[in-house]
Amino acid sequence: MSRAALDRLREQYLRHLTIERGLSANSLDAYRRDLARYTEYLAGEGTTEPNAITAPMTQAFMSWLRAPATEGGCELSASSAARIASSVRGFHKFMDEEGVIDDDVTRDLTSPKLPARLPKALTIEQVQRLLDAAGGDEPEQLRDRALLELLYASGARISEAIGLAVDDVIDRDMIRVRGKGDKQRVVPLGSFAQDALDAYLVRARPLFAARGSGSPALFLGVRGGALSRNSAWNILQRVAERAELDVHVSPHTLRHSFATHLMQGGADVRVVQELLGHASVSTTQIYTKVTVDALREMYALSHPRAR
Repeated sequence: MSRAALDRLREQYLRHLTIERGLSANSLDAYRRDLARYTEYLAGEGTTEPNAITAPMTQAFMSWLRAPATEGGCELSASSAARIASSVRGFHKFMDEEGVIDDDVTRDLTSPKLPARLPKALTIEQVQRLLDAAGGDEPEQLRDRALLELLYASGARISEAIGLAVDDVIDRDMIRVRGKGDKQRVVPLGSFAQDALDAYLVRARPLFAARGSGSPALFLGVRGGALSRNSAWNILQRVAERAELDVHVSPHTLRHSFATHLMQGGADVRVVQELLGHASVSTTQIYTKVTVDALREMYALSHPRAR
């Protein structure tokens, strides 16, 4: 089999990802770059036949990605190499399932160990300052307050929040969120978010909707179209600036704060997993470590014999 044939298999896999997983154009471009690097490496080693690829070859490829440039390597970061390893494993699994290869040699392919990244959460007092700064009776202010209250009350991703339709407010205290892979979950809202959403729906959204063409989106821009991700980001930045917070705030900061504050309040990790829409509880368990670290810090500061 020629190099061109291996490249065709790569393109077949990318089409498979498009159809089966509905990946964005940016994600597909990342997969394409990763796998092009992989097939180019194999070709450089004289390997163009899928069944000729061995487990040591794939591991050597991983070492090459991390090796210093002075040694002929790519000198990639651990996170970049780990992403490429995931792409390679997915490609081999696809070829195995399609019967192109006799065995998936990447089952035991090891990725660089990534350091645990602790989410940066706001304190409850900082969240209060942020939400207070979003106050006001103008239509745009009512919308901004409702958006930020909803983000903190639900832990929704920004894409999930701006993707909500009016019909997704299924009760005054519940919303239906569509997450990754179009998976749906129902998330409750507290009284503050309920009140902010009511004020927006009654006093602001009808004004915006009258200027547009009938968008079903819950959050609208001033011209009546669905609020964009960039506009929502800018709203948060403006409000954070008014709140004079001395920390960086992003939409994901509110999601992290939602989860961290729930865990600190005693919520079960499985409940938090469901609310966040995590496919695996292992993703949610990072918030357990956040809570443990907070306890350790408080102990060190408070106990007379801690030091």
